[in-house]
Amino acid sequence: MPRRFRATVEYDGTDFAGFQVQRPGIRTVQGELETALASLSDGVRQAVDGAGRTDAGVHALGQVIGFTYTGRLTAEELGPALNGRLPPDVAIREVRTAPPGFHPRRAARYREYRYTVWNGPRSPLRERNAFGVRAPLDVVAMARAGQALEGRHDFSAFGATKDRQPVRTVHSVRVRKQGSFVTIDVRANAFLRGMVRRIAAVLIEVGRGKMNEQEIREALATRKPARNGATAPAKGLCLRRVVLGRRPEATDDEDGDN
Repeated sequence: MPRRFRATVEYDGTDFAGFQVQRPGIRTVQGELETALASLSDGVRQAVDGAGRTDAGVHALGQVIGFTYTGRLTAEELGPALNGRLPPDVAIREVRTAPPGFHPRRAARYREYRYTVWNGPRSPLRERNAFGVRAPLDVVAMARAGQALEGRHDFSAFGATKDRQPVRTVHSVRVRKQGSFVTIDVRANAFLRGMVRRIAAVLIEVGRGKMNEQEIREALATRKPARNGATAPAKGLCLRRVVLGRRPEATDDEDGDN
């Protein structure tokens, strides 16, 4: 009998065209997961659903997936079996049984992304998964400006032009510095397409003294693209965590690519 499972997935998005399956020949995280799962199901391909559709070059530490499996392996056996068939830049953990019809996107209470900036001298290794910014950043100003984005707002200024429902609830925006690393953590019930990278781009401009908190508030109010729609590079973004459970507020449209 088909059984439904959920699992947590970690991946280095550098060499992927995103999470979601695309046309043949394009490497995606979903495609690799479905291929590995098919090898355990006599070649029968089943869809793998994700809680967030990360964009090309974006990483994940805590992506949550849901999938149907028709074989005999238990949840405890599925993890090692799938990891043995996955490439080095994808790993699966915490495989558990799930109720029929489980879909991680609909079950997600909130998602948390981290954008990482390397605010030091040129470093090829560190800048593989972080955006290198040479100019000193005012982290205090960035943190203060980030608070203007918290709450339930129309985020048209930080989304794509095709977003049908631009209202989202941002639970928190936290900016911290440890050594030469600056991190921007954004937690929300759902995101517009490219929203976190646009927020990161604007906060980095604040840190460089080229933008201020008031301009962020004005962008929210006018709904015009903040900083002309500037977007921070994908390599600095990571889907850190997806928390499942019933949302306390009204359900928004589905989560967009980030």
